Amino acid sequence: MSEVTQLTPEQKRNLYHDGYVILKQAVSKELVEAARARIRCATKGENLGGTKEMTDLVNASSITPIVREAMGEFDPPTACQVGVLKPRGPGEHFNNLGYRDKDMPYYGAEVHMDGNITIMAPQEPQQGTPEEIYLRHFASGPKGDLGRSPDVMGHNLGPLFQDPEMTLGLGSFTAFAFVCLNDQTEPGCGQTSIIPGAHHAMEQFFRWQRSVNGHMGPEGPGWPRLNYSSPNHCGMHYLPPAIRDYYCDESSKTTPDGVRWPKPMQVLMEAGDACITVFNIPHSGSRNENGSESRKNIIFRLRNKRRQPNVVVNGVNDHPDRGQLCEWLEYEEGNNPWERSKDAMCHMWQEWEGMQQIIAEEQAREGGEKQFNIDFDAYIQQDRVA
Repeated sequence: MSEVTQLTPEQKRNLYHDGYVILKQAVSKELVEAARARIRCATKGENLGGTKEMTDLVNASSITPIVREAMGEFDPPTACQVGVLKPRGPGEHFNNLGYRDKDMPYYGAEVHMDGNITIMAPQEPQQGTPEEIYLRHFASGPKGDLGRSPDVMGHNLGPLFQDPEMTLGLGSFTAFAFVCLNDQTEPGCGQTSIIPGAHHAMEQFFRWQRSVNGHMGPEGPGWPRLNYSSPNHCGMHYLPPAIRDYYCDESSKTTPDGVRWPKPMQVLMEAGDACITVFNIPHSGSRNENGSESRKNIIFRLRNKRRQPNVVVNGVNDHPDRGQLCEWLEYEEGNNPWERSKDAMCHMWQEWEGMQQIIAEEQAREGGEKQFNIDFDAYIQQDRVA
């Protein structure tokens, strides 16, 4: 296992500019093989997310000291997302964006922001008004028909809204750690895909949303929840349309309806490598068309303890201001978790304690924070479900 315990200044600069950094051989061969062996012997339907073999990939590897130095203290993960994707070709089914899987470019990547609710995609084109489609879609979740409510839960266990007032439609944390357990050095093997640098644009977008009316995430300004123009008339807007459009150009591939999609970069890694990203970066899994075995990425979600010192984050929850099953947590008087999370989304580097000197140097060199020429106001939707 690598004895490295912190990022180099150059790696920190790359993390600042690109939003991610790859840690070569951050996890020992022994830890990798233990995790692979546990996956091989799993029984059908078994959830491996809380097993020691998985959580040791962070807790017993150099990832822990590296992230602690760069980001600050975080809870040792007790759970994770076991991202195993079997080899397969393009499918006929509708994906969560409302398009046929076979029609999505870039190995079917559904680039998104984490912390969003997901309901199983309708496999038949939906009929009715936008309001009717919206209410019917979210009534199909695990808790049934609750109307437009923060108590609505998705099949991914995420809430429709984080807060009782329904001003925050996205959960958040501080950092991702993706641990690679098999060879993903060639494209098309199910790799995690990201849009390098887009974390800065997302931060600018969040700030703009907050400045308009204090509502952030889906159903806030410029970010409709559902795409009624998708082929199944009920696709998720996993990214704000302004951000999606900004990262497209004439070379971008399209779906059959002519819509352009951003080309994500596939993160090429080998077993034992890890990728660390900031929360704000748009990302996705991708179709494992070319792999000779299942793609195995173990995904951890980490949050700096300073945001909520009294809340334990388990490492898999993408909405840690609520419980894993959307339970309402108790907070001390004067502690508004939703506003703290809005602050973190609008000022993503405030929770990266070991990055402050590098960030100050880079911003001084560039004349300030990165700014993007995007007319967010042009994307405001008047209808809350449009």
